[in-house]
Amino acid sequence: MKKSAANKESAATEKSAASGKTPAKKKSAASGKTPAKKKSAASGKSAAKSKTPATEKSAVKKPAASAKTSAAKKTASAKKDAPLKRQAPAKKPAVAPKKAAAAVKGIAPAKTVAPKPPRGESRTALVRRARRIDRELAEVYPYAHPELDFENPFQLVVATVLSAQTTDLRVNQTTPALFAKYPTPEDLAAAVPEEVEEILRPTGFFRAKTKSVIGLSKALTEDFGGEVPGRLEDLVKLPGVGRKTAFVVLGNAFGRPGITVDTHFQRLVRRWRWTEETDPDKIEAAVGALFPKSDWTDLSHHVIWHGRRICHARKPACGACPVAPLCPAFGEGETDPEKARKLLKYEKGGFPGQRLKPPQAYLDAGGRPAPPLGAG
Repeated sequence: MKKSAANKESAATEKSAASGKTPAKKKSAASGKTPAKKKSAASGKSAAKSKTPATEKSAVKKPAASAKTSAAKKTASAKKDAPLKRQAPAKKPAVAPKKAAAAVKGIAPAKTVAPKPPRGESRTALVRRARRIDRELAEVYPYAHPELDFENPFQLVVATVLSAQTTDLRVNQTTPALFAKYPTPEDLAAAVPEEVEEILRPTGFFRAKTKSVIGLSKALTEDFGGEVPGRLEDLVKLPGVGRKTAFVVLGNAFGRPGITVDTHFQRLVRRWRWTEETDPDKIEAAVGALFPKSDWTDLSHHVIWHGRRICHARKPACGACPVAPLCPAFGEGETDPEKARKLLKYEKGGFPGQRLKPPQAYLDAGGRPAPPLGAG
């Protein structure tokens, strides 16, 4: 029995040695490695299965996000294409109606208003600069005078009314024939309108001007005994006479100071920044506050003369301007001195002035009288 058991053990040993593996190792290899591989493969499959639905879900969700983006873009483009709501215009300050203002315009003198100093300039500096400009112009134009030919207040008021929308030169060339035929207010008041129109035709707007000069002649005859009144409140009641015309008459026929705010005066005082106003009455008040009242008439002549001769509307001759260092608008025109001199008009450029019969002081200073109508 013992011998057979030993034989069995030896046989088993030889068999295992021949195969190289023990039964226990086979069992452990079969039980350990194979299930592990199968388990990892199974876990890989399960992971693959678990990942597949997630990717499918994300794939499904992406079109929804793109749909939302496109919808947002459409909404934004629709908002852009939609008409914008207009904002309500800013409320403008209340202004008195023109008719109401016209009813009282010119009767009372304009109130004195202190102008606003331009761009940080103090009022004291503004007054000094303005008065210095006037002194400089007085040296350049010591012979400045009204450029309408007249011999009495009646001729001056008629000539000033006719000067609207035309030049003083054209008026001076026209009035000799008018005053030769109608020397007094009574004569002109009784004139035939068609005959007066024919004389005034060269001045433009001759029908309206005929109506005005005949109307004011009748008013002078009926209300003032054929004499031109010397008060502002009376002058502005005459047909065709406003504040500008009244101050021309008062300052040059009666010696009473006044500021003549014509187109030249308005342009220059704004260029010099004496005021920012655009209404003639407000300009008159603002500029009048910078000067003594006694200077107003001569100031008007200086400024108007400078505007006609050097500081032109379109091409100011900045390079030939005597007040260039004091002018804030220097450089708007020609600054080259030689080119600027070619832009000068009237006596500064060697051309005749506005009057056919200028004052002797003007002739002594080198001025030349204007040619009569039709003289070429």
